Order: sequence, then C-alpha cells, then structure tokens
Amino acid sequence: MLAVTSTAHPVVAPAPHPSAMPSVAAKPRVATGRIEGTVEISTALTARRPQFRIYSDPGPGSTPPPPPRDPLAAEARNVVVYLEGDADQFGDLVVDAAHRHATVAQRDERFVPHVTAIARGGTVEFPNDDDVFHNVYSLSGAAGPRGFDLGRYPKGESRSRVFHRAGTVQVFCHIHQDMSAILLVLENPFFAVPDERRHYAIEDVPEGEYTLVGWHERVKPPIVRTLRVTAGQTTTVDFNIPLPQGGGRP
Repeated sequence: MLAVTSTAHPVVAPAPHPSAMPSVAAKPRVATGRIEGTVEISTALTARRPQFRIYSDPGPGSTPPPPPRDPLAAEARNVVVYLEGDADQFGDLVVDAAHRHATVAQRDERFVPHVTAIARGGTVEFPNDDDVFHNVYSLSGAAGPRGFDLGRYPKGESRSRVFHRAGTVQVFCHIHQDMSAILLVLENPFFAVPDERRHYAIEDVPEGEYTLVGWHERVKPPIVRTLRVTAGQTTTVDFNIPLPQGGGRP
C-alpha cells in the first residue's frame, strides 16, 4: 500500500481593509478659540525724585538710570493677562517650550523686562549684559523653601533657575538695591503680556467659561473678567488698569 503524504501550507488571512481596522489614532483635537484685547493705563504717573546709591563708588553705577520716556507705555508692558485655573482643568494640556522658558536680562543696571510670566516648571535665564557684577536673588516663597541666590557673576555670563511653584517671585540684586523684577509663575500657559501697541492675544484656548485676570503689581486685588470662549471664534476683552497716582517702582 502506498503511503500518501501531504504538506500542509499555513492559511494566511487577507489583510483587513484600512477602513475596517480599529482606530488607534491620537485623541481628537480639543475645540479652541482665541482671546484678545487692549490694555490701557488710566492715570498719569507723577515724576519721581532722583535716587542715589549711597554705598556705591563714584563713577558708573553711582546714579541709577533715568526713568523711561513714556512711563504709561512702560507700565502697560508690566501687565499680565491670564486665565485662572490649573493645568488639570484644561484636559490633556501640553505646555509648549515658549511658555516654559524666559529671559530676564541685567541691562543698564535694570532687570529687563521688569515683569515676566512663565508656566510652572519653567526655567528663567538671568544673563548679565552690564560691565559690572550683579548678584540676583529672591526670598519669595514661590521661588522655593529658601528662595534662591545666584551669586556674583560678570558680563557675558548667565545663570538660571527652575520655578516649580506657582506664585509671585520678587527678584533683586544684592549689589544694586534699586534693581527689582517680578516673576509671575502661573499654573497654565494661557497668558500674555501686551505688546508695544498695548495689544494682547491668548491663542488655542479650549472652549468653555473662564475668569480672565488683568494683573499689575500695583493694583490689588487684580481686575477680573468672566467670559466664554467659543471654538473657532475670537472673544475680545479690553482692560483699563487704574494705577494709583505717583509712587510706583524705582
């Protein structure tokens, strides 16, 4: 009797049509809108008396630089417009690099800019552009349990600090007591500083109802507005910041 042998061939199922495959695509894009507006300062600032550094040697650095030519325009740049709420309230939010990095230069014996906003967890660089030494430090709780002190460093060097806590950080220089700056460390990336035309814009805001804050260091409490953001549309909110007469930072 002849033995009959056979070779079994594996059966290959046809590949499913792409339309029949289960979807593993990324989560659908959140519908977003835009917020924009202008910021006006509603009062003129009075002239300030010249200040002198009583512990400085004669020569460069003994007299602080003069105030800006247009104080109102300068104060508008010290306003931060932001949405209240932490990042968890905005769903799967990815904070881009632009909101996690900022630079505060030491230039002409000032901190430039005077006010800086950054998302929590971001890094701020402090380059020294002056011909003199600076020593940047802060004692604010939002800067850490013991604040920070970057030590003395000369022109051309830069040191940085990561800010893990939300809040207001007041920054000074150990060597030049009239130098000051403010860091506003925020829980989310939805913030903006007015440009030279006093215009601000906050992009890609998830649809919903929010509280919008107009912050300035000399206005307490800050000005708040409620609004609704509609997907694909721009919501306009203007701020008028009533600064107190006179005073102000050096």
